[in-house]
Amino acid sequence: MNMEQESSTRKTIVKMLKTSGPLGVSDMAKRLAITEMAVRRHLNTLERDGYIDSHIVRQSMGRPMHVYRLTEAAEDLFPKNYHMLALDLLGEMDDEQAVGKLFGKRKERLLQKHEASMEGRTLEERVEKLAEIQNANGYMVDWEPTENGFILQEFNCPISQVANQYDEACECEKQLFEDLLGTKVERTECLAKGGGKCVYRIAAPGKRG
Repeated sequence: MNMEQESSTRKTIVKMLKTSGPLGVSDMAKRLAITEMAVRRHLNTLERDGYIDSHIVRQSMGRPMHVYRLTEAAEDLFPKNYHMLALDLLGEMDDEQAVGKLFGKRKERLLQKHEASMEGRTLEERVEKLAEIQNANGYMVDWEPTENGFILQEFNCPISQVANQYDEACECEKQLFEDLLGTKVERTECLAKGGGKCVYRIAAPGKRG
């Protein structure tokens, strides 16, 4: 079995566990028309990657059986359209000020969540911490010092579908950065506006970025 076939079989196993619930090795082998040994090899890979786990089920007759099920991490393997729900809900708000207030509340919530972690840090340490926070949320961040401060770059935008339609999303993110860093932040490139990345120039105190 080549690598492409093995990947396809693992995808089938994941889909099977999603639609049928926990299954034993023999059940999966019958459904896939392959040997139990081959099934176990695929299960070992999925378990190693954290997508499945197993537990023992006692039967009325015979020996206890290992049953496999998907973990919470496996949910990331399935398509999600959360951005469509967000856009639908925002579309129901025909008041632009209400939309702005909604994004503003999100910014305040994130500020309250992270501002304590910024206390007592230098600006460079705050930039490093901000990059850590954004990376944890999927933004793929890189940053570096400049003569007048720092440049922070985001190569991915998890909320790009929303930001494409609502400028408030990007503006509130920039305001969040300024509040967390305690200095002026300028956005010079934006993924939601057709850029190749989001670029923020962070000014050192008393200097222009």
